[in-house]
Amino acid sequence: MNEQDLSRFTELLRQSRSAVFFGGAGVSTESGVKDYRSADGLYNTVKEYGVPPETILSHSFFLQKTSVFYDFYYKYFLCETAQPNRAHKALAELERRGILSAVITQNIDGLHQAAGSKTVLELHGTASRHYCMKCGREYPLEELRNLHGGVPYCLCGGLVKPRVVLYEEALDSDVTSRAVAKIENADLLIIGGTSLAVYPAAAYIRSFRGQHVVLINRDATAYDDNAELVFHESIGEVLSRAVAAL
Repeated sequence: MNEQDLSRFTELLRQSRSAVFFGGAGVSTESGVKDYRSADGLYNTVKEYGVPPETILSHSFFLQKTSVFYDFYYKYFLCETAQPNRAHKALAELERRGILSAVITQNIDGLHQAAGSKTVLELHGTASRHYCMKCGREYPLEELRNLHGGVPYCLCGGLVKPRVVLYEEALDSDVTSRAVAKIENADLLIIGGTSLAVYPAAAYIRSFRGQHVVLINRDATAYDDNAELVFHESIGEVLSRAVAAL
């Protein structure tokens, strides 16, 4: 790791009072949660269903082959034993110190909240909650498996769906508006653990009007040239060391 760049990152954090973190699946891989698009991610390793995981995670597939969807969901999409890692904890500490104003995440695992972050905008929803498509009743994750076995049905008979934004579904307009507003008003934008390949979410970083962008991702992204600092390192290592040096 470039120590000079790490020192500069720490200095940017020290100066900031409205930093925003925009993150993706790579933030949670150190917690044992698989990402999607890497060589060993879900999209490249799950072959047993005869269709790509992207197809399974679509709205139309959910409605047409719900039992297959939930089989995949239980086996591969949930990671109920995962715990917050160094990255989650460092971001929660930055918020506690009044440096970070929001975490904007494409993840659905709830690990930012488990680490103590308060202002978390979940662009793609969350797997911690589910709802009946008929009556709207909410079901937390711990109740899901008690609902009629593999495919969960509500007490009213309606199909229960995760509060996850599937392919073919629109993002929540309130969440996206709040995310864009946070990015627009940030003085430091930290992008981490994301390939920036998922749209429209990845387009929101273009709302940033400040001067300082720090990008932390294992692999290169198309946005690297726009960042003041780029770390192709462990996001947990970079964030934890930067916070420890404050």
